Amino acid sequence: MPELPEVEVSRLGVSPHLINNTIANVIVRERRMRWPIPEEVSLVVGHKVNNVTRRAKYLLIETAVGSLVIHLGMSGKLRVIDASTPLIKHDHVDIVLNTGQCLRLNDPRRFGAVLFQAPDTQLGLLDNLGPEPLTEAFDESRLYTLSRDRKSPVKSFIMDNAVVVGVGNIYANEALFLSGIDPRRQAGRIGAERYKRLTHNIKQVLAKAIAQGGTTLKDFAQTDGKPGYFAQHLNVYGRKGEDCEVCSNPIQSKVIGQRNTFFCIHCQR
Repeated sequence: MPELPEVEVSRLGVSPHLINNTIANVIVRERRMRWPIPEEVSLVVGHKVNNVTRRAKYLLIETAVGSLVIHLGMSGKLRVIDASTPLIKHDHVDIVLNTGQCLRLNDPRRFGAVLFQAPDTQLGLLDNLGPEPLTEAFDESRLYTLSRDRKSPVKSFIMDNAVVVGVGNIYANEALFLSGIDPRRQAGRIGAERYKRLTHNIKQVLAKAIAQGGTTLKDFAQTDGKPGYFAQHLNVYGRKGEDCEVCSNPIQSKVIGQRNTFFCIHCQR
């Protein structure tokens, strides 16, 4: 599943092609996505794209009459291509621009979404989200305060979107390793100093992933079709049984919160 860095890379890729251009058409070939695509998406036709922003893993294409809200789901890809480019299987939505280009959503599993958000309103799915991890609103005091009395594993805690958005499975594994924290530990039993280190590493690992183009997964590529370049630098994720690059002990794996979790029992306590 594309995580926050992959979605941010997509935003950075599509923004120059959309901002200050006019949406000439919205072509919906398949409305049966994660949620049915509403007829209201056509309201943006004829209006200029003022901005392309991101909230958690949602992209917002903003116009004066409202925003298109896009989620890539598990397998969604966005491409900026010539609007006349022949269709391939699973090309579900085109946002056609006055430039002759279009933003095309391809989603084999149809777990993605294209929704409409009216001006001065917010979709319910964007309610109750925590702060963005790369902003000052996310700091060690927030993590430490919210963790008190939490008995859930620290990995599940930092992946809770009400605590902080966008710390998906890959980057939670990596940040916990860099912080020397065992992902199985109860969140409430970790001290303030260690949460300070973890907060720093969450920010660092996400920023590095964005800078390097996201993490290469079988279902993800950048808007130019090239894969991301962060996977080659992963310390623990997907490396069960391989030697830890720090201590040479084998990387362990355990399912936490229905997600595969990778860690080193020697380096992480």
